[in-house]
Order: sequence, then C-alpha cells, then structure tokens
Amino acid sequence: MKKVRDHYFHRAKREGYAARSAFKLEEIDRKHRLLHRGMRVLDLGCSPGSWLQYAAKRIGSEGCALGVDLQPVDVGLPKHVKTLQGDVFELTPEQLPPEPFDLVLSDMAPRTSGIRSMDADRSYTLNQQVLGLSAKHLRSGGNLLVKAFQGAPFEQLRKDFRGTFEEVHICKPRSSRSESVEVFLLGLRKHEP
Repeated sequence: MKKVRDHYFHRAKREGYAARSAFKLEEIDRKHRLLHRGMRVLDLGCSPGSWLQYAAKRIGSEGCALGVDLQPVDVGLPKHVKTLQGDVFELTPEQLPPEPFDLVLSDMAPRTSGIRSMDADRSYTLNQQVLGLSAKHLRSGGNLLVKAFQGAPFEQLRKDFRGTFEEVHICKPRSSRSESVEVFLLGLRKHEP
C-alpha cells in the first residue's frame, strides 16, 4: 500500500494518531454528530487504532469501546477501550458484550487485487458481515458507518442500508485521497427489529 505523506499524515503524527484515517472519522463525526460522551462503540477493522483513539476522546471514560481486527493494535489506549485480535467472520457471541452498542464503525478493507470489480465485491462481502453483526449487536436507533469501495455492488449495499436505517448518507471526507475508490456509507437510526 502506498504511503501518503501529505498534510493529514503530518497532522496525525503531530496529534499522536496512529494513522491519518482518524481525520476521516473526525470529519464525518463533526458533520453528523456520531460520537457522544458515554457511548458504547464497536470498531471493526480497528488496526492500527486511530479510529479507536479518536472515539476514545469523544466518548470519554464514561463510555466504552471495543476494537476488533486481524492485526494487533499497538497504540496506547485508555482503560475504557479494549481490543480483540480476531476475524469478524469468526466472532462468537461470548467475545462481544451482551449489551448492544450505540455505534458500529468499520474502516475495514479487503486485501486488494488491483482488479476494481473484484475488490468492490470483496468490500461488499465484508460490509455484509458488518451489517449482520450490526443486526445483532447495534441497538435500535443506533448508527453504523462503513468504508465501501465504489463499484457494482455499492448500490446493493445502499439498498441494504435503506432497509435497515431511517437515513443513509454517502460520505467522502476531504482526507480521503481523491483518486481513492473508497467512500463511507452511514446509516442513521437503526429500525426496530
């Protein structure tokens, strides 16, 4: 993966974030007010930890966050943030707390092949798993933010979100590289089951 050493890269280093991606979440949060004190947050695909770092500040010690990733998270995190090294396709009910989350985040991306249609399909598969986990672990009225690759399956993902949430927004933060095919899909206020 190409390392981009732009304004956001340098700002992340200055502000102590593990990666520039923290500013994508920050921009979406400022616009849609996703994170509040005392919230319960699940961050899927959390490594290297910059979204957890940002979320931890916003939810404060009254809240709690759990991050899950195949890779370990090596950044220091406050006590109200825990991480679990594991595969989102193999999570068991015992690994997640019984209380529902207020917000589910996913900055997951598949291993890319360079073939846009294949990468978009892989991204869709990941996001279907996130939607499935959200059906079980996101409270009614809760919100979901996922990274998605543009391509043929994206419209189906939007349709899936519309069936689950009251409002659906496509977000392309300024800190996303302009040449990137990534966008973020935000579902607000999950319907009652």
